[in-house]
Order: sequence, then structure tokens, then C-alpha cells
Amino acid sequence: MLNEFCIRKQKEELEEKLLNEKAVKSKNSRGRLHPEPECEIRTCFERDRDRIIHSKAFRRLKHKTQVFLAPKGDHYRTRLTHTLEVSQIARTIARALRLNEDLTEAIALGHDLGHTPFGHAGEEVLNELLPNGFSHSEQSLRVVDKLEKEGRGLNLTFEVRDGILKHSKGKGPIFDKENQPATLEAQVVRVSDVIAYVNHDIDDAIRAGLIRLEDLPQKVIKVLGSTHSQRINTLVTSVIRQSIKTNLEEIQMEDEVFEALNLLRDFLFERVYFCRKVRKEFEKAKSILSALFEFYSKNFYEIEYLRKSKELFPEEPEERLIADYISGMTDRYAIYQFYKYFVPKPWEFIGGEAYEF
Repeated sequence: MLNEFCIRKQKEELEEKLLNEKAVKSKNSRGRLHPEPECEIRTCFERDRDRIIHSKAFRRLKHKTQVFLAPKGDHYRTRLTHTLEVSQIARTIARALRLNEDLTEAIALGHDLGHTPFGHAGEEVLNELLPNGFSHSEQSLRVVDKLEKEGRGLNLTFEVRDGILKHSKGKGPIFDKENQPATLEAQVVRVSDVIAYVNHDIDDAIRAGLIRLEDLPQKVIKVLGSTHSQRINTLVTSVIRQSIKTNLEEIQMEDEVFEALNLLRDFLFERVYFCRKVRKEFEKAKSILSALFEFYSKNFYEIEYLRKSKELFPEEPEERLIADYISGMTDRYAIYQFYKYFVPKPWEFIGGEAYEF
């Protein structure tokens, strides 16, 4: 029955009727690294989304730091909740612009799969230790291309892979023509990533006592709003309005709103990301990962994961495989590994015999 009435083809026909002419249509995808039969039910981008959600790397995001390391409170963001917020914002924009929502969602859900434990502290230390540097966006692509499924990868489409690779900005420009993604959908994810993190990081920084709402620049409050929902609504609406105004030549934002967003981002870098209290904890996290990297380098073949990695990827240098191992760790697993190899185990002597706790 499904062969006669292919649901995927019906969806592809609907895309032709409903999506903007500049949206990426599923049937026009540039394909996968390794060709495979199409699904009868799902489009290629729906399959990519599902593969990402069911991946091990996606599940580990729930125990990876966003900004605040291993917070005691239950309401601080993790890398997983950040990813879900990016996805929600990106889908809202994509739907309003009649872009491919499935492609947008797949990129958003996969954009941080290669992020390190302890947030950007982990990225900093691996970038310092690896001869060719380290980037979480490049690592995210490596995860979906090579590391998942015991070295087989997820075999995602070109469009999703491109969006994952080119989502990251750091302190660089939000709209970067030199590193422009190949699709409008990926551009939507890139700006949605910023909209998500500047707003939820304000929320978490206030919760942590680092800033107060009234500390935000007055121009930011005046232009974007004084509440979490107001700021997101203003930014999302501005992206939709300006992108339509420019006939979707590229994803853009109105000048006044864009200026306020950059002002807010600069404020967060100064008052939150690089403040003394946060950096102090980041340096501790960097020390943990530096110690683990050195230990694994000296004891490479004694670590089961690393031995298996070398068997899967014999052509890869050992330091690259160590970086894969460390970047894939959750915060708590990295701490566990540090305790395992560097903290003496307590002993208690009872009746002349030693008992290990």
C-alpha cells in the first residue's frame, strides 16, 4: 500500500506548493555522503532530524554545561535545553518565512552535538592542546559524519551538515558573508542560536546573582523589552520582517534591533562570560581536562575507549582520538574520570585488613 501511495512523495509535492521559492525542497537535496534508498514515509530532512534525536551525542547534551558549571539549581540551562530553545525559535522564523521547517529543525538539533564538557572552557583547552586547534562546530560535523554508530556516522544530507558546520560565531559577526551557510534555513539557525543564548543567559545570570535586570543597558531594554518573552518576540519579529522586506535574499534583522542585540551580547561577554567568578570556575574545568588529556596521552593503549577508537580509525593521530573522547564527555563523566585517575582512594583499616570504599 505504501509503495502505491508514497507518503514521502505527497509531502514533497506539498513542499512545492506551500514553501517559498527560495526554500530548500526535500526532493532537491544535494544528497548524502553515502547514497541510500529513500524512506517511503519521511522526507530526507525528517530522517536527518530523527537520526540526530536518537543519537548518543544528543542524549549526552543534557549533562553538558551551557554557561554555569554543574549548577545546583534545576532551572539553569544545559546544552540540551539550549538546543531545544534554538530549535523552537528557528522553527518559528522558518515557518513564518515559508522555509523548510524540517531542515531548519534538523540543523538546530544537531548544531552543538560536538560541544565539549564545561562549555567553552572545554573548547578553549582542546583548542590549545591540539596541533590544528579545535572548534565545536567542526567537531559537531565530525560526530555526525564519523563518530556516531561505531564509526559509521549518521550519513546526513549536505544541507544539514553545512548548517551544523557554519552555525558558530563566537564573538564574530552574527551575519557573516564570508562564512555564509548554503541555505536560508541554516542562516535562520545561526541567528536563532544568538537569540536563544543571549536571552536564556540573562535569565541564568540573574538567577546566579551575577547581574540584575536593571543592569542591562537601557537602550537594550528600550528597544528589545524588559522581559524574556518581550526580547525574544522583538528579535524574532525583526528577523521575519526584515528578511521579507529584502525578499529573502538573505536572513537579516532591522538595524536598530540588530544594534541592540550586539550591545546585549557585548554586555554578556563582559559581565557574565568573562567575569572573574565564571572564569575562575572555567580555569578549574580547564585544569581537569588538561590533566586528563596528558594522562590519556601517556596511557593511550590502557584506555579501552581509546584502543577501540584506534582500531576503528587507525589513520587518525592519537591526540585527535583523545580530543574525540574528551569532547564527547558530559561534565559529570569528566569529573568522574579525574577522580578516578588523580584523587587518592580512601582506605580504612579494620582488624588489620584494608577495606576500599
